Amino acid sequence: MITVIGMGTGARTGTGAPLPADVLAGADLVVGGRRHLDAVRLPEGARHVVLGPTAPALDAIERSLGEGRRVVVLASGDPGFFGIVRLLAERFGPERLDVRPGVSSVAAAFARLGLPWDDAVVVSAHGRDARTAVNVCRAHPKVAVLTGPGAGPAELGAALAREPGERALVVASALGDPERERVERVTPAEAAVRDWGAAVSVVLCLDPARALGPVRTVAGPPPGPAGWALEESAFAHRDSMITKFEVRALALARLGPRRGELVWDVGAGSGSVAVECARLGAAVVAVERTDDGAERIRANAAAHGVDVRVVHGAAPDALAPLPDPDAVFVGGGGRELPDIVAVCARRARRAVVVAMAALDRVPAARAALVAAGFSCDGVLLHSSRLAPLPGDVTRLAATNPVFLLWGTRPPARHEGVVQ
Repeated sequence: MITVIGMGTGARTGTGAPLPADVLAGADLVVGGRRHLDAVRLPEGARHVVLGPTAPALDAIERSLGEGRRVVVLASGDPGFFGIVRLLAERFGPERLDVRPGVSSVAAAFARLGLPWDDAVVVSAHGRDARTAVNVCRAHPKVAVLTGPGAGPAELGAALAREPGERALVVASALGDPERERVERVTPAEAAVRDWGAAVSVVLCLDPARALGPVRTVAGPPPGPAGWALEESAFAHRDSMITKFEVRALALARLGPRRGELVWDVGAGSGSVAVECARLGAAVVAVERTDDGAERIRANAAAHGVDVRVVHGAAPDALAPLPDPDAVFVGGGGRELPDIVAVCARRARRAVVVAMAALDRVPAARAALVAAGFSCDGVLLHSSRLAPLPGDVTRLAATNPVFLLWGTRPPARHEGVVQ
């Protein structure tokens, strides 16, 4: 058996808290981080391996098990929560593990604030692409980020400082250490200019107004919406200037918005596509050139309880300072449409979807997608809806036809991206 011990982040007793007497007794090999090894008294004659790269440690464990020796692994907090238990179970099988968890850094950090965390989204940026964590923070009011080199409080703060809205970062460092533990609440801008060192345990990103959250019966972020492609009546709009639900349904299917990704809605109008993408868990930026349109998008986002960043400006110039998207919906553009599609296609990591009422704009939009390396397809949508007539009868009422064009980045361009 491999005994896996979680240490140090729960009670304020420090990593040197005494372990149960049986934990290290008779251990032939002890594996752990330097601070964990320094905090315990190793059995006489026991070998130890400092955890850095995991492959040498796993190989040493395998050799010891093959020799019938007893192995102890020391880890932080709950080693089954984004921890080493996964690697050990994959390599040696879960039946060979005796896991004795401590309190996870996420649980400890929320405990320090007196907040429940059954409704928090937890994302790991340790050894992963930080943009996923940033996008989750943009889209959700209560997020815990497990940090790593290049994805710490300063990097998160720098990315979020450019965002409107209320977000506070809580940086929890050296949790459980009675002398070094610190829990600091800062703005993203303040976090961006600090040197936080290597003791950061976890970063919480909170919307203070929604940090408490409602009573939950299912842990984790709120479940996805019960439906999408909502009726036009679900949004405030001007003179029926809104992407119809039939078009929206296919556009959402081709955009594939999901948690951890960023979607642009360019020429957003009422923001119906932006709001629907946000309801499906994505971070969203809506770009709209009119004053009343920008306010309408904010009102629609608030009405549906989602976060949508609204950029008041005309594309393509308004797109320049924005972070690169995973997917883009272009719902307007006029004569500038080819230029807008070209800019979106150069920067989108995965997909671009374009809705057009004028068929003569289709060739230029398609050419812009193909020139950027996308595979391209499209369809003309022409639907008729049931409409009542006098005498309790029904007719078919035609909607305006819309051409929907979509480009998809070949898998080789984005494979290996951490989601």
